[in-house]
Amino acid sequence: MLTLYIGNKNYSSWSMRPWVLLRQAGIAFEEVSIRFDSFDAGSAFRQRIDGISPAGKVPVLDDDGFKVWDTLAIAEYLAERFPDKRLWPQDAKARARARSVSAEMHSGFGALRSACPMNIEADLAAPGALIWRDQSAVRADVARITAMWQALLAEHGGPMLLGEFSIADAFYAPVCMRLLRYALPVPPDVAAYMSRLVALPGVKAWIDGALAEHDFRAFEEPYRLAR
Repeated sequence: MLTLYIGNKNYSSWSMRPWVLLRQAGIAFEEVSIRFDSFDAGSAFRQRIDGISPAGKVPVLDDDGFKVWDTLAIAEYLAERFPDKRLWPQDAKARARARSVSAEMHSGFGALRSACPMNIEADLAAPGALIWRDQSAVRADVARITAMWQALLAEHGGPMLLGEFSIADAFYAPVCMRLLRYALPVPPDVAAYMSRLVALPGVKAWIDGALAEHDFRAFEEPYRLAR
């Protein structure tokens, strides 16, 4: 039985990727939530996760005692473990493209990540407007993301980035949450893709879970003093 250790659904963009992938693909797994309190050495989160992951971070996939603790490694492991789910596209060139854009998400877009931490519950349009006005690096990240999505949708015909749902869509689901909650401007075809993505059962289930948490973690909330 697979077990996926995750953080808060409202905040943990890294946890969202494999959770959505598993849920949308219909792969059975047990979810174990380790709520954030802080990331300090003496925190309850660190005391719990240090006994599970050598990296001291979520997410972690446990397959009957075999642990995988990086989101891209988790995705690759699942693709090999469940080839019938076709988590990568079947066409070799489409598969290479999906891997390229997923890896770009995995390692890039630092300005957007830093300025717009994921917060599914909050309405962050006001700070989003200031971020958009003042931070050219965020505008550059969003321009790259939207151009990438437009090219993929045009090439593969939608409804998802590579045609059918794949690891690439799961990896960009947290980006979609950021763009939506901070109300960052995107072209109409990108907005339509985002609407289709959040309507997927796996993504919607994560969003519903985030809204049900009712946690407020001040260190994850740079733009609010309270919920």
